[in-house]
Amino acid sequence: MPLAFGFSRSRFFKCCINHPANPVICLCLAFSSFTSSSPSEPSAAAGRPATLREGRAEIFTDESNSVFYNKAQVNNRDISIAVSRSFISKRREEYLVRSTKGELEDTKLSEQAKYEEPKVLEALAASGLRAIRYALEVDGIGQVTAVDNNEAAVEACKKNIQLNCSLASSKVVPHLADARVYMLMHPKEFDVVDLDPYGSPAAFLDSAVQCVADGGLLMCSATDMAVLAGGNAEVCFSKYGSYPLRGKHCHEMALRILLACIESHAIRHKGTYSSYYINTHGFLHKANLMDVHVLLILSSASTVKSSPLKLAHVYQCIGCCSFHLQNIGRINLKDKRNIALPNFGFTVPEECSECAHKFVMGGPIWSNPIHDKEWASCILSNIHITRDSYPAYAKISAILTLVSEELPEAPLFVSLHNLCAILKCTNPTMVMLHSAIRNAGYQTSGSHVHPLALKTNAPMSLIWDIMRCWVNLHPVKHRTGNHPGNVILSQEPKLQANFSQAHGASVPRKCPRFVPNPEKFWGPRPKACRHPKIFHMDKS
Repeated sequence: MPLAFGFSRSRFFKCCINHPANPVICLCLAFSSFTSSSPSEPSAAAGRPATLREGRAEIFTDESNSVFYNKAQVNNRDISIAVSRSFISKRREEYLVRSTKGELEDTKLSEQAKYEEPKVLEALAASGLRAIRYALEVDGIGQVTAVDNNEAAVEACKKNIQLNCSLASSKVVPHLADARVYMLMHPKEFDVVDLDPYGSPAAFLDSAVQCVADGGLLMCSATDMAVLAGGNAEVCFSKYGSYPLRGKHCHEMALRILLACIESHAIRHKGTYSSYYINTHGFLHKANLMDVHVLLILSSASTVKSSPLKLAHVYQCIGCCSFHLQNIGRINLKDKRNIALPNFGFTVPEECSECAHKFVMGGPIWSNPIHDKEWASCILSNIHITRDSYPAYAKISAILTLVSEELPEAPLFVSLHNLCAILKCTNPTMVMLHSAIRNAGYQTSGSHVHPLALKTNAPMSLIWDIMRCWVNLHPVKHRTGNHPGNVILSQEPKLQANFSQAHGASVPRKCPRFVPNPEKFWGPRPKACRHPKIFHMDKS
């Protein structure tokens, strides 16, 4: 459940400091990923409980599982550290630039705009590992508040804080409270809010968007990917207000559903949003986790009203899996106010023009771009410089590399294997398919979600024409029946595909793009206080 709007960096961080009335979320970056690195194994000295270390933080292990700890989240914690470092650094840099230029000469204004270290809230702290890492590893960070409604978790958090250096004790403050109530009681108080529930974050989103200060950073995790990816559509609609569709692109669609849900909560409070980072664990490895970072940027009421332009319904063919997007809103070009109006009727026919099957409708989803390549590249550069401070360096650098190469104006993607499975044909190489689309005058890229994914701004009709040309060169056995592949191949291609290698179609292999998980069954562990059932076999 990976986004960028056209804003300049200077304007963005200026908004972070001025603190006007209305927040708007600006999307810079979002992506899906597979965890690749793990923290150090638990160790125990003589007469001392076992501990484990991740980054610069050290915590006590809990074999009883009374306090939740998910080591598969190490890559999320690492990239959260990287994002927070860059966010705070740029915020401080913008303040210094404005001060130097004399924008804060007025004494009264200077006092109001005086720079303060950002305050951080970890709304569901559990062991407190993430809060401690923020305090120890992010320079220039202010107080870190760790909240949990589990007494055992709060006590464990206090012990883990004391286990670390005095810096952690001076910055991390644990609280026993319901996160939803606590956030509602502290409106616009925290510059960074980290929301990492076990399961769906839907119940926390409304209070979370109210708790984040104008120009702040919201970080949200979801561990109900089975729901968001289409495994239980009615539950997804009840929690997030959107219908998911099954398909190879289901994990990116899940990401966009979560963004659409956050947007719906933000605009209720006269704000809109754009995500800064989203991380979905495990398309290949079936892990059940997704994370999103959202920047709250300031906006006017007119910007809030343009929210329908960022959302779209998805029409997907049940036969060939072709998909088409239709925005919920439109702009009346004759009206200079640029007010969003309801969009016109269906953009797709009743039956698919490629295979004559019906369409199903999903969404609404976030349809705007989900990455800011400049911002992603900036974070990636900083990660390379301080690689030793990230336990999951290989994974997060691979993710950010993929994100920096991804085509921004292409919601969802097609799968090469899926295209060939429908036609029952041999596979062209990824380079050949990319080249054929590029030679036809369109753009292509890979996706951070899957190594065989193809993102493009070309229409589905052109992609199927290219596949028809491929089958003409590599014939398949004729089959009878109304199978989608038969109907597609019964039509003649309207263009002659050129499979000769195009510039930019191949990816330089300077660094790995997809890093395997470090061990089997890598993913979220059972919820705290839950224990796996042990079945004893009857030996008789």
